[in-house]
Amino acid sequence: MNHLKNRLNVIVKRFAIGLFAIAFLSTSALAQKKTYPLIPSINDYSFSDLLMARDSRDKQQLYSLFNLLDWCKANNIKGLDPTAYFFPTYPEVLSDEYLKKFKDRAAELKITLTGTGIRNDFASPDPKIRAAGVELAKNWIVAAHKMGIPVVRLFSGEIPKGYENKWKEVANWMIESYKECAAYGEKYGVKIGIQNHGDMLQTAEQCKYVINGVKSKWAGLIIDTGNFRTADPYKDIAEVIPYVVNWQIKESPNEIGSPNQTDYVKLIKIIKDSEYKGFLPLETLLVRGKPYDPFALVPQILSKMQMAIEKVYQ
Repeated sequence: MNHLKNRLNVIVKRFAIGLFAIAFLSTSALAQKKTYPLIPSINDYSFSDLLMARDSRDKQQLYSLFNLLDWCKANNIKGLDPTAYFFPTYPEVLSDEYLKKFKDRAAELKITLTGTGIRNDFASPDPKIRAAGVELAKNWIVAAHKMGIPVVRLFSGEIPKGYENKWKEVANWMIESYKECAAYGEKYGVKIGIQNHGDMLQTAEQCKYVINGVKSKWAGLIIDTGNFRTADPYKDIAEVIPYVVNWQIKESPNEIGSPNQTDYVKLIKIIKDSEYKGFLPLETLLVRGKPYDPFALVPQILSKMQMAIEKVYQ
């Protein structure tokens, strides 16, 4: 009888230990699968030189956006901003067949296409240059729609010579161009993203003046965290977050090559305090004369961003 009782006790203990192990493993699995409202991703400009390189014999890309999609998948990167000028026919839009192939490949790899962008100058005193930029934007708004991309990035332009003290006059030209692009974007369900690029848009106040002038739910800001030319860029970032539709997260809150590195915990806290949820595209930049390997650097910074997100949202 005692023998049977002892065996029963052993069985009960083992069963209890088994249940504990299952519970522990389930908890661990859940912890590993924990999701966060912010997702580090990439802007393909980090690979600019590589994507622009052409074979001397046939002028074909040596490294394409399809290659970059595969690399993103291999590195568990969930989102990509494929900038328009890295598509092989830019500024011309590619065929519907090509756009569908690219969209389908991204979907197959479970990579979200988070935005695209063009080169334009809406600060030019020449109305023909501004009009050409609007037409280019319209073409790529249609292309973005076909690829399922929600935002097309537009620049403002450099302060034109002779207009250094006429900022609002130039800004009002920009606003009219943005209005036309936003109205066109509405037809296709694509927003325009106006980026502060250290040119006509250097401060939160300037960004707010323009976006409030456009006054469209189809226009927002792409916050470039490295291009506010102010004493406290983090303050400017916090001010314009209500207007954000996409990001370019930089290595430094200051100009290219600055040794002052981005405080990712501070940045993520600012973003957490806003209502923004979604992708945070990283854009690293080559500094001429310094070693640069985006295949090593990008994952390193994405890891820093992810650790900051986990710390802030713990």
